Amino acid sequence: MKQKIVIIGGVAAGPKITAKLLRTTDFDCSIDLYTDEDVISYSACGLPYYIEGVIPEAEKLIVRRPQQFEQQGASIHLNKKCIKILPEEHKILVQDTITSEIKEVEYDKLAITTGARPIIPSIKNINLKNIFTIRTIKDGIAIRNKMLESKHAVILGGGYIGIELLEAFHANHLHTVMIEREPHILSLFDPEISDMIKEQILAMANVNNENNVEIITSDAVAAFEGNEKVEKVITKSGRVIETDLVIIAAGIRPNTEIAAEAGIELGVSNAIRVNNRMQTSVKDIYAAGDCTENFHLVSRNYVWIPLGSTANKQGRCAAVNITGKYDAFPGILGSAVTKFDKLSISLTGLTETEAKKFGFDVITSTMTKKDKAGYMPDAADITLKLVVDKRFKKILGAQAFGGGDADKRVNTVASAILAEQTIDEFLHLDMTYAPPFSTAVDPLLSAALLISNQIYK
Repeated sequence: MKQKIVIIGGVAAGPKITAKLLRTTDFDCSIDLYTDEDVISYSACGLPYYIEGVIPEAEKLIVRRPQQFEQQGASIHLNKKCIKILPEEHKILVQDTITSEIKEVEYDKLAITTGARPIIPSIKNINLKNIFTIRTIKDGIAIRNKMLESKHAVILGGGYIGIELLEAFHANHLHTVMIEREPHILSLFDPEISDMIKEQILAMANVNNENNVEIITSDAVAAFEGNEKVEKVITKSGRVIETDLVIIAAGIRPNTEIAAEAGIELGVSNAIRVNNRMQTSVKDIYAAGDCTENFHLVSRNYVWIPLGSTANKQGRCAAVNITGKYDAFPGILGSAVTKFDKLSISLTGLTETEAKKFGFDVITSTMTKKDKAGYMPDAADITLKLVVDKRFKKILGAQAFGGGDADKRVNTVASAILAEQTIDEFLHLDMTYAPPFSTAVDPLLSAALLISNQIYK
């Protein structure tokens, strides 16, 4: 008997579920995907690079179009927002965002992939024009158009998106001020690593004392001022900053209100709690992507770390289990990477701060070394921090940044953590070497040697 599969949400996880179901030849189903946007499958992570101009057209961020799914048999419903889930009736209520018409839709299996939305702080005059958030392609187009006619910008928030937009504005010669309310930017890193990254960014951006980039920490925005459009930013410390545009990049929150109203269990940060098969607490309802919490494989705790890579893996897992087969998504390490100009910034697993919070007996090493043979003309410094449990010698996490391939080293550590390697086993990794690619003893192994020397001193 044909199963009716309904998916709520586009962008990453929803289209991934759709694509996987369409490739499953031994499961008879109809597929209906509802999204409140006018596009379905696109790379939100690529928006800063479109704004910068690295990607010339926003259209290139679109991964798949509705027609491509429909040609394979799925039904795609654009500008349709799910406003209520009725689990006992196996129905949802969908509202047309253009006409406001509401209709009932039946399902046998439901997948919630409603993602997340930007946090909008309570700031005086936040509704002035030229104050933007960044989440959709329309947001990206609006920001790029305004950027091209601007000379000054302010970014609220020093996370990944804030850093990527800082790079975009700097590359387009805007004087840019970043304001972070916490003492450090990139708060997912250990404080001293965040501070070193900040220094590197400022040094690269303000070469020849240009002072085109300023990063303010331990301060927040109290008000915006302007006549219809934003012209000034007033901070709580009393700073007055002239600007042509403002980006609100102060974090995101999961879109889970309709799930909560339907009695679906929520977890940390009000994200949907799922098991390793992406099943929610309600029968026949699955969830994937930024609206779900994650199981951290090192801390063994639930966390909410929304990433596009995770959304795609969870989407595939959900689709397999919807068909009645078995797949398990074990969890995450929180592996991530970003960049500013030639500076790559990456981490995986637990930081020292997190590891101590979870009760590990922590030992660390931090070192700076050339990423390849020092005599190579493009050799660049890379700084690595390894976090290890001293008692069991297990690797807990790594952070890295520099002009070289920081993410390459972090990916290696991620594999070692999943393999539950000890630092002794890690030291015997047979890593590749040639002068254009690494030093004879890779910086990662040098950092591991420092740990070993501390353990066996």
